Amino acid sequence: MCLIVIAWQQHPEYPLIVAANRDEYYDRPTEAAHIWQQSPDSSVTKILAGRDLSAGGTWLGINDKGKFTAVTNYREGIPETQPHSRGDLTTGYLKSNMPPEQYAQKCLNSGNQYNGYNLILNEGDQLLYCSNRYPDIKQLPPGIYTLSNHLLNSPWPKSIHVKDELIALLSSDSITPPPIHIDEIISCLHRREPFADEYLPDTGVGLEIERMLSPPFILSPDYGTRSTTVVLRDKTGKTTFVEQNYEPGGLTGERKIFSF
Repeated sequence: MCLIVIAWQQHPEYPLIVAANRDEYYDRPTEAAHIWQQSPDSSVTKILAGRDLSAGGTWLGINDKGKFTAVTNYREGIPETQPHSRGDLTTGYLKSNMPPEQYAQKCLNSGNQYNGYNLILNEGDQLLYCSNRYPDIKQLPPGIYTLSNHLLNSPWPKSIHVKDELIALLSSDSITPPPIHIDEIISCLHRREPFADEYLPDTGVGLEIERMLSPPFILSPDYGTRSTTVVLRDKTGKTTFVEQNYEPGGLTGERKIFSF
């Protein structure tokens, strides 16, 4: 997962609105979003998420206890490979009974076992951020947040762009809140044009790769945006989960729609 925008308690009908692009190599085996089969003794009845078939974890998911989580990589050149997959962080949270802050502290305590990560944890009226590249756990107040491959709200061009797009989508001069349309939310993350060089970060991968990775929707021969996910949780607790998958070259693929 490489780009997330979250509107937290910014819409009167939907306290949680998430839109996220997952960027990955096209040849990395992946299972689209589905209900995971749980062991008979599991305390969680249902987990809904896609699955990375190489390491077994997920980049974003929800469960029937009201938890939401997502992870992004922290880009810092070519790091040494650590023993555990970052997808285990999200999967572990969805399977656990731990409240968000306790789980976040557990993740920070074992942070040296993972390559650089950013982790979002939500349950009830709590939304938390933690990273093994940042010392503290952040309890997030109402607001609109972006997360790419640096720290929360880092002003990368793609992050600024998708935040502005979502703010415009949610803004209204009317007393009645604007309706929420899935395709409009997805479109907030669909710019494919790279940003000008002077606005790009330097994360140790070289200018050519920085250019390729700069737009919200990434295209290259071997690597690109594989899916866009939208999570909408309304004020009654009902969650709509939509995953739009893409084929190599950015061609539109299968769409999966779930209600929890």
